[in-house]
Formats: sequence, C-alpha cells, structure tokens
Amino acid sequence: MSKKCELTGKNPLKGHKVSHANNKTKRRFLPNLKKVKFTSEILKRSLKLNVSNAAVRSVDKKGSFDIFLKTVKNKNLSTRLKKMKKSLLIKSPFKKVQKRKSA
Repeated sequence: MSKKCELTGKNPLKGHKVSHANNKTKRRFLPNLKKVKFTSEILKRSLKLNVSNAAVRSVDKKGSFDIFLKTVKNKNLSTRLKKMKKSLLIKSPFKKVQKRKSA
C-alpha cells in the first residue's frame, strides 16, 4: 500500500534522527494517513480513500467532498480521483458563466 495521500498528494519525507550526542541516522517522516469513507451527493456514490488527517480537515472546511474535489488541483489527486472529478464537473449543476462585454 502506498504511503501517499490520495487527495493532497503528501508523500513521506526523508531526514535524520538526531541523538543527544548529535549522531545522525536516516529516517522517514510518514504522513498521518487514515482510511476514510467519503460520499458524493452529485454522483450518488461513496468510496474509501487513504487520506491524511489534514486532507480530512480541508474537506470539512470546504463543506462537502464534491466542493473540495472541484476546487483542488489535478496534480495532487490520484488517478481514480481525477476520473471522478471529470465526471463530477460534467454532472455538476454549478458551471462557470463567462462574463460578456456590453458595448
């Protein structure tokens, strides 16, 4: 199983564990991942995702999983969420309206 957040793209980081004698040994800083079930009201389906705790808080702040998925950048998402975002934007009732110039 990958140690990567499917919503934010957080990866493990590399660093040193430093002792009191200032000895440095290599270690990994893992993201705080949880298995969370999200439901989409627009697509009427739910899915389990491996996400970081910070991503769960971000989804809560936006209000719903659908709104968060619309606003997040594609480069951070996993491949299955990119497909879900595409279908969500097609079925979404809220579309951007371009402003027309009045002469």
